[in-house]
Amino acid sequence: MTEAAAIARSGGPVTQARLTVDFRRLGLEPGMTVLVHTSMSRIGWVCGGARSVIEALFQAVGPEGTIVMPAQSSELSDPSGWCEPPVPQSWWDTIRASMPAFDPRLTPTRGIGAVAEVFRTWPGTRRSLHPQVSFSAHGPLAADILSSQPLEDPFGAISPLAVLNRTGAHVLMIGTGWDTCTALHLAERLADPQGSTFEDGTALFVDGERRWVRFRMPQTDVDRFPVLGARLDGHPMLRHGHVGAAPARLFPVDQAVSLAVQSWGQPALTP
Repeated sequence: MTEAAAIARSGGPVTQARLTVDFRRLGLEPGMTVLVHTSMSRIGWVCGGARSVIEALFQAVGPEGTIVMPAQSSELSDPSGWCEPPVPQSWWDTIRASMPAFDPRLTPTRGIGAVAEVFRTWPGTRRSLHPQVSFSAHGPLAADILSSQPLEDPFGAISPLAVLNRTGAHVLMIGTGWDTCTALHLAERLADPQGSTFEDGTALFVDGERRWVRFRMPQTDVDRFPVLGARLDGHPMLRHGHVGAAPARLFPVDQAVSLAVQSWGQPALTP
């Protein structure tokens, strides 16, 4: 959505003060740990843009709270698997030989919105070390949440999502659909720990040198998330509201993951 379209659909400027009120009405409280997914265009015209959204989140959870966001960099993958858009096969070897190695400070996010990218560069924000599906976090629990994210099992029992699951964290979805709900990837891994994988690759620093590293990643299936989400939307543990003009949801990670694991045919597990 263009800025002109955001202005046209807004009843007025969405200020940081209004965002803070909306977050509190939805249920954000001081000391909470929150995994946030945001579509800026759905909120309306925000005075101050992504910065105002982030500062309102900090104000809502206070200095004792921790904010977490995806920091995905999907372009750091093997070009043979690219489809949005694909590149000619004749380019693949050149891309593998010249792709910059992942650097948590320099590698930008891709396809997850302006708020997540601004948050990644916010003073004091930390980032996990997975080259494709990292998370960023700011607050007293950030180091613990981001401490481990295995290359070949980034969403499993030893991952930032697993820490969020066992520490009472919540998910906040601002104008985004269930297909963006990263926490459900943990449920996939718990429901089927030996699930299918695919071969991938990326550029990493190994012993101080850039190398092209091949590895296997778990296969994910976001197409089933909206079906589960329709059930979760009617569950009493989930709170609905609005942030600006955007429909929003707030719910606990552990309950959503437990229900998802049960729905996908396995007993609920605790990582």
